[in-house]
Amino acid sequence: MDNKNIDTDILMEESLEKILEYLDEKKYFQSRDELLKFNAVDISELLEDISEETNIDMTIILFRLLPKDISVEVFAELSSDTQVDIINAITDKEIDFIVKELDFDDKIDVLEELPANIVDRILEKTPKHERKLINTFLNYPDTCAGSLMTPDYISLDKDWTVGRALEHIKQVGMDAETVYTCYVRDSGRKLLGIVSLSTLVISSSETKVNNIMVTDYVFENVYDDQEDVSEDFKKYGFLAIPVVDNEHRLVGIITVDDILDVMEEEATEDIERMNGVIDWENSDKGYLDMSVWQHALNRLPWLLILMVAYIFTGMIITNFEGRLSQIICLVAYMPMLMGTGGNTGSQAATLIIRGIATSEVETSDILKVLWKELRIGIIVGTILSAVNFGRVCLLDGQSPEIALTVCSAMLLIVIFAKIIGSMIPLIVKMLKLDPALIANPAISSVSDMVALSIYFAMASLLLGL
Repeated sequence: MDNKNIDTDILMEESLEKILEYLDEKKYFQSRDELLKFNAVDISELLEDISEETNIDMTIILFRLLPKDISVEVFAELSSDTQVDIINAITDKEIDFIVKELDFDDKIDVLEELPANIVDRILEKTPKHERKLINTFLNYPDTCAGSLMTPDYISLDKDWTVGRALEHIKQVGMDAETVYTCYVRDSGRKLLGIVSLSTLVISSSETKVNNIMVTDYVFENVYDDQEDVSEDFKKYGFLAIPVVDNEHRLVGIITVDDILDVMEEEATEDIERMNGVIDWENSDKGYLDMSVWQHALNRLPWLLILMVAYIFTGMIITNFEGRLSQIICLVAYMPMLMGTGGNTGSQAATLIIRGIATSEVETSDILKVLWKELRIGIIVGTILSAVNFGRVCLLDGQSPEIALTVCSAMLLIVIFAKIIGSMIPLIVKMLKLDPALIANPAISSVSDMVALSIYFAMASLLLGL
């Protein structure tokens, strides 16, 4: 974290203390003035903190004291629970003002999070033409491009001159989500091309738009998955991408600030899945906001599956129990071998899943990955085996035969664990499933079973058990 962020955090903490003191003394306007030292995002954070420290009533009082233009920006940044509390407390006139002033994409985001009865209350205050547009957006699936887009873009006619196009941008630019890219449509709203503001500015005022527009452009369909959309933003580095329907009619644009939220959601989901946490409700609640029961339900499925998987591990041990009793010292090395196999398998799986997510690794690369991980496994396994050979002989005082058994098993375990960890995500991806569903604990349990099987096989081969 840089010094600027640290300074802001310190100032916010100091201001929070002052605001709470003012509220205790019922000095509401002084509290408001303290809030206004910050931008809308920081004010929303402070209001959430105030709600936790006092109660929602104080937050509502301060929100209503904010200047109208700032209150709209702050409202868009608040959590859905706080938004509901505020809407339930303010007048219809205040609701009407907030709804009118919110950017369209923020309005959609807010409405998606609110209960149906409150959405109905808000839509009653919305002009008919806008209500129809909002309902269209709300009907798109939550995870598709249509739910992310905004209709606040600048469209141009292909037959306009540059001069007329610039005049149009001056007239509507303040209400658009971005002015840096403009979209050229025909009379049927079909997207023909795009043209940047910089191109318009440097072109002759008499030049026709269709002569300078780019016809080879990236676009999204309204039903494209939001994860695919985020990949396009990362790949091309655009600030905005147009969204079209099945007839290639322009219906909106997605801007980079909206896709950043998607990237965060997808990353969180992948991390949770990789560690065996399944969100049954697809909730976006934070750790502290989620109930104990919901946490338990999210974590139980993989734990139950892993518990069953370890039954097979126990069966392998039971099958070799008689032979293990002949050389009991072999048991002492089982945790180390199982742990090493699990760790190396999880390492490989994490890197491959990350590579798939960033498009660095494709399913067509499966043989390249296999060859690379095989060589990595040989190098890592050889080094670990050599170190352990010395430890088993010198520190543990075991015979060279025992050391050779343990270390040869370790070499093979590391190699197989690397292969298992790298291949399973790619195979799952080839089956059109999410590789993150193959949780690291699951790969560890598979590696454990393989590790014990290899260990006992080497013991039987080298020690004649």
